[in-house]
Amino acid sequence: MPTLLLSRSDVEALLDPAALAPALREAFRAYSAPGGSRAERVRATLPGPGTATVLFPGVVSGIPAYSVKVHAKFPREVPAIRGVLCLHDAETGALLSLMDSTYLTAVRTGLAGAIAADLLARADATTVVVVGAGAQGEHQLRALAMLRHVERVRVYDTRAEQAQAFAARLGPALGVPVAASATLLDAFRGADVALVATWTRTPFLGPALVRPGMHVTTLGADEPGKAEVDAEVIRDAVFVCDDRELAVRMGAVGGVGLDAAAIDAELGEVLAGTHPGRTAPEEVTIYGGVGLAFQDLVAAWLVYGAARARGVGREVDLLA
Repeated sequence: MPTLLLSRSDVEALLDPAALAPALREAFRAYSAPGGSRAERVRATLPGPGTATVLFPGVVSGIPAYSVKVHAKFPREVPAIRGVLCLHDAETGALLSLMDSTYLTAVRTGLAGAIAADLLARADATTVVVVGAGAQGEHQLRALAMLRHVERVRVYDTRAEQAQAFAARLGPALGVPVAASATLLDAFRGADVALVATWTRTPFLGPALVRPGMHVTTLGADEPGKAEVDAEVIRDAVFVCDDRELAVRMGAVGGVGLDAAAIDAELGEVLAGTHPGRTAPEEVTIYGGVGLAFQDLVAAWLVYGAARARGVGREVDLLA
């Protein structure tokens, strides 16, 4: 069987976040259900400034394929994350498609964070702060605006010009007032939801910024040693993760020296109703996700199906 090659621009044209959202919700429920297949990932330091992560294999009940992704992170480059995703036939192992994983990963990660924010934030939460005016901040905000009503957005980045460009681009695109803030304190003033994705290894979200009733989605803490929310805030909050073990081994919990006792639930458990999530308006809720292989498979399967239906991509026989 020939392999379908899909470039980043192909994936961007084919991946529909509105179609991906319900498929991701169902996959998260299945992942956290008793007997669900658990995630595996391996991380290594590369020569120079990069790190590499291998996610293997991505499996989801009902999808007759599995995925393997190799990703490398280079914070100084644009895009900062580069890699490929291999989509294989589950029965034969044949390589169905080889596709760029940069856009796919950004969309599925941002959508998962937004699904958690929509689920855990107060029903009347409409004011959003975005910390980190990069690709992930943009995808989180776009996804959240797709899922729920957003009235006002502030964005903060250590690079002021990046925050200003973000505001100028996303405001008109979403039809929502988006303003760049000069300080974190100003950005968080009156915010109901915080969408955070940075490269920091020093937690900066403490009680002075995270006020009662707020929801925080923290996605920057996805490798050992990275942390955005301090231990005190996590301990006092309702903390939800994508995977308990990985949240301690390489996520927001372990990054500040906490253990599994700080975790209240997995996202799939809240989606399934086996954990209530937020139970009071004054509670602080936090979602910390490291990213799981099944998310890649759900997105890649949609992309592959759309590509076959529309005749997009180039076929090659890698076994020739």
